Amino acid sequence: MKKVVIGMSGGVDSSVAAILLQQRGYEVIGLFMRNWDSSINNDYLGNPNLNNSICPQESDYNDAKAVCDKLNIPLHRIDFVKEYWDYVFTYFLDELKKGRTPNPDIMCNKYIKFDLFIKEAKKLGADYIATGHYARLKDGKLLRGVDNNKDQTYFLSQLKKEQLENVLFPVGDLVKDEVRKIALEYDLITAKKKDSTGICFIGERNFKEFLKNYLPSKPGDVIDIDTMQKVGEHQGLMYYTIGQRKGLNIGGNKEKMFVVGKNLEKNLLYVSFGEDNKYLKSDSCIVEDMNFISDERPITATAKFRYRQPDVSVNIEYLEDGNLIVHYDNVMSVTPGQACVLYQGDECLGGGIIKEVRKENKKLWYLL
Repeated sequence: MKKVVIGMSGGVDSSVAAILLQQRGYEVIGLFMRNWDSSINNDYLGNPNLNNSICPQESDYNDAKAVCDKLNIPLHRIDFVKEYWDYVFTYFLDELKKGRTPNPDIMCNKYIKFDLFIKEAKKLGADYIATGHYARLKDGKLLRGVDNNKDQTYFLSQLKKEQLENVLFPVGDLVKDEVRKIALEYDLITAKKKDSTGICFIGERNFKEFLKNYLPSKPGDVIDIDTMQKVGEHQGLMYYTIGQRKGLNIGGNKEKMFVVGKNLEKNLLYVSFGEDNKYLKSDSCIVEDMNFISDERPITATAKFRYRQPDVSVNIEYLEDGNLIVHYDNVMSVTPGQACVLYQGDECLGGGIIKEVRKENKKLWYLL
């Protein structure tokens, strides 16, 4: 009997993935990763809204344990707190300092879930490792999950082909409703558990309050880019992302306002008013740290510049330094620090990090 070590997160997806593996005849072992310690990092204790509650990661572990007990699966626990800080959280803070919008979940997959986790699983004698990601693998190709609304290949785009060897994605062929139905049939504690949202280690906590523990706030002026007049004050450039509309709380203007740029040197946040915002549209970007999972190097493909964004048709130019120039037609809110992930149909070719955004060959935002 082949042995599979599955990452048990305490959510419904990994819970049902474990059931499906058992149904397929595998010997299943659970492994829970502890990646963040709120008490040590001083971002949980002292919060009046959370003080009387159990730490979210401990609650997730308890749920994972309850599921494994019900399925007669042994559950191991591994601590990656230091490694997560070194490889993921430090990257997250450094990107924010540069005025960019990072995606730490992608780096967590690259360095923790499909590197350190795999090494630990092998110590437990794993023939395969499994997770609850909505993705598929076929003939060495990474394919989108069947559920287009839940597909998570965007977050797997920095993985090397070798990291996907002997990996199983049991729920990749299901839609979310089917997953919850299976969990309900087994009467699992996670069956109706709400999906986790937000950045992995922050969860649903207040983003601004969380960051104050690690980066000093530096308020500054908000400038209307059309008039170059001050229209308010921001609380710190790190709290805002290009294209942001909600939560700006700037003045009493009821017209739709968008963040369109940042000036790090002068600590200015640029905004613009109006629905069809010309300042947010670009036609190309430079992509660095490009990682190809596929052997293909196409000159045309589709791309996602944000997780929830529909696919965009792109032309790809390969540079001698390994970076790419990705060309497209008037896309809104392409943002430095975010991932550009390339696809051919259902196949995820890989992805890189957006370094610079351009319109008509001119760099946007940071030269304002």
